[in-house]
Amino acid sequence: MSIKKVGDTNIEQKHRLSCHCGSVVLELNLPNGIVNPRRCDCSICRRKGTVIGSISFEDISVIKGLEHLRLYQFNTKVAKHYFCGICGVYTHHQRRSLPDQYGYNIGCLEGVNPFLIPNVPVNDGVNHPSDKTRPNCLI
Repeated sequence: MSIKKVGDTNIEQKHRLSCHCGSVVLELNLPNGIVNPRRCDCSICRRKGTVIGSISFEDISVIKGLEHLRLYQFNTKVAKHYFCGICGVYTHHQRRSLPDQYGYNIGCLEGVNPFLIPNVPVNDGVNHPSDKTRPNCLI
């Protein structure tokens, strides 16, 4: 699924993403719009409650506030979850299932209301493919 418009907002090829206080700003290259929007039910995503999109490493860059980004890792410590150290808003993470991609918080895209994206699927993050050797392990 690819989305080029959410409500009244066109998803620009170069679209900015920012935390709540504006201290952290990223620029995303989104030539196909928002691709594969989803929620996840893993232990951290359930608590964040965000709608997530994916992007390759080369299509995301921090243009402001690198010094304010904080890193959180847990369990296997493969995924790297980033949030603003001032306002606490989750902006993006390096994915565990596809470590050459970042997941990003669609709610942080400037001008985008993620609640206007219809039929957002939920991924089974509780039963992560990397956890097959450890049953019932939350990621």
